[in-house]
Amino acid sequence: MKIGKDLVAASAVPLVLSILEEGESYGYALIQRVRALSQGDMEWTDGMLYPVLHRLEAQGYIRSRWSESEAGRKRKYYALKTGGRKALAEQKEQWRIVLSALNQLWGVQHA
Repeated sequence: MKIGKDLVAASAVPLVLSILEEGESYGYALIQRVRALSQGDMEWTDGMLYPVLHRLEAQGYIRSRWSESEAGRKRKYYALKTGGRKALAEQKEQWRIVLSALNQLWGVQHA
């Protein structure tokens, strides 16, 4: 099952911030991590990811740096900043509320 564009867009910021909370990463690796986490159901593209990264950087939530990969290719690496950790905490709380409401409607029991 593929996830609809609206839900992919709505979940992009918390997913990116959560992945970067695990450690520094670059664009293609972020795309691959989301694909793995969703068992292939979320197909991100460069055209979807990079505007999100640029917006998060402009908001002061992440920082970027250019570095050479082991293969000798230049990559732009992204890392979470303090403001990004605060934003992620807010995103988590908002998503917990949404998830709780949906679970109640759909009859899902919490463990």
